[in-house]
Amino acid sequence: MAGLSLQHPMAFAFGLLGNIISFMTYLAPLPTFYRIYKSKSTQGFQSVPYVVALFSAMLWIYYALLKSNEFLLITINSAGCVIETIYIVMYLVYAPKKAKLFTAKILLLLNVGVFGLILLLTLLLSAGQHRVVVLGWVCVAFSVSVFVAPLSIIRQVVRTRSVEFMPFSLSLSLTVSAVVWFLYGLLIKDKYVALPNVLGFSFGVVQMGLYPLYRNATPRVPAKEVADDDAKEAAAAADGTFEVPGEHVVTTAKLTAAPPAVVELIKAPQPPEEAKAKPPAENGTAAAPANVQRNAVADQV
Repeated sequence: MAGLSLQHPMAFAFGLLGNIISFMTYLAPLPTFYRIYKSKSTQGFQSVPYVVALFSAMLWIYYALLKSNEFLLITINSAGCVIETIYIVMYLVYAPKKAKLFTAKILLLLNVGVFGLILLLTLLLSAGQHRVVVLGWVCVAFSVSVFVAPLSIIRQVVRTRSVEFMPFSLSLSLTVSAVVWFLYGLLIKDKYVALPNVLGFSFGVVQMGLYPLYRNATPRVPAKEVADDDAKEAAAAADGTFEVPGEHVVTTAKLTAAPPAVVELIKAPQPPEEAKAKPPAENGTAAAPANVQRNAVADQV
């Protein structure tokens, strides 16, 4: 085997290191899923990166089996399939109905439909080394998509100004893993392993650059994301609170707190027309219409 041959000791070393780092990368979302388990809610996290990562791992196992000399690729991607499947199952358990349907659709489309089509076409329309070449370029394309998939999380980070959706440890692991696997592919002269990791390194640098930019920023949540399901909406209506990703709780009652007299004035009914036409007060000052008073008080609140 090329990856295990004593003629390629450096390739074996980088391949083994790549297995260790990639395994740690697969485990990086564990804190995220622990939070999901504790809160019984997906809290706005996306399932796309995990579905795409599972699909990529399946493709690389198929490629390694066809090439027959890539044991190190088989080991890490087999572990990846198991771990990503566990993540997706947990996501489906705690996600709201709309997110469950979306995840199920892309699972069936990508991991069943597209993978089955690739498997069928490569077996029927190509043979020998040509089959390896075709599958190699397919693997390159979808490995790039694995590095691109977290960009959906980057969009969420920019919108919410919170890095809770993008753990720094995951971005760092992806970047280091890309460097190691690039060197491994270079040493065994496998361009299909080396090429996608060049782009992977670039995306990793971008993600790590966003982390210090938004690490201390004030979280901002769009109104439509205050509650992602009916249960959260009911809870928010009951106690006047909503949860910002990152476990920050904002109490709406405190944002609009006012003395009881002010509140009563704001809630007072519109006076009849004849009341508005009353003469000035005895002290010589003109009384402002009630609706003007209410607007002034509301502006102060």
